[in-house]
Amino acid sequence: MNDQAKVIGTTSNAWHGVSTGFLIGAGLCLLTIFVALLSFIWTPYDVTDLNVTQKLLSPSFAHPFGTDHFGRDVLSMIMVGARNSLAVALVAVIIGAGIGTPLGLLAAARHGMVGEVVMRTNDLIFAFPSLLMAVMITAVFGPGAINAIVAIGIFNIPVFARVARGAAIGLWTREFILSARTAGKSTFLISIQHILPNLLGLLIVQGAIQFALGVVAEAGLSYVGLGAQPPMPSWGRMLAEAQTMIGFAPWLAIFPGFAIMIVVFGFGLVGDGLRDFLDPRIRQER
Repeated sequence: MNDQAKVIGTTSNAWHGVSTGFLIGAGLCLLTIFVALLSFIWTPYDVTDLNVTQKLLSPSFAHPFGTDHFGRDVLSMIMVGARNSLAVALVAVIIGAGIGTPLGLLAAARHGMVGEVVMRTNDLIFAFPSLLMAVMITAVFGPGAINAIVAIGIFNIPVFARVARGAAIGLWTREFILSARTAGKSTFLISIQHILPNLLGLLIVQGAIQFALGVVAEAGLSYVGLGAQPPMPSWGRMLAEAQTMIGFAPWLAIFPGFAIMIVVFGFGLVGDGLRDFLDPRIRQER
């Protein structure tokens, strides 16, 4: 009986540290991921089918989100567009974290010339917005989802590098790091075995935030024609195509815009919730 009470108490304490905003955000994120995965096996209509006799139909039972100027079902396009937006944002975050985190650890471990070169290079990359970087990349390789991923991923590198370096510098002065140095461990092993594990929570929080920003960046690139190309649906391109018809077919802009808002809002809440949960000072204030 006592063991059962301990388990219940532990579970209650764990949930006590989770904010309502995090739960709402997690629900929105799971819903979006479910819709994106479902689109691989089922959509109400084929997004490549054009039926001009059904164009610009307002929302109805047959087409809950209406149809566009080519007669395509908007709900089906949003479902397929979800997997494109999530995939671009996810891979871009992986690129940013996979390259930026080691650079940040290197800059924190190696003071002097090495650290300065790494951080000044990151500053140079950070000076170019992802849209401008995408323009330069597509000027050479042409527009497409892959180039959008590369542009957003490169833009994420200095973000993760700064976060990793800022947190790692403080850890290098801690007692357990001095003990590891005394034990004869190399700088590389200390960074991998002791510094990086203590940064994972912070990096996860930053990853959630950059994921939300990645969805917005992908939509922006697609809006100007630099993202996914037809016939692959994209939320940003749907907004671009809807801008001339918003007066008589507002659903063409409302639903993709609402989809972007849900994803950004959801992952933003998840990032804030993780930050609050993983920061012991905030938990103590509660």
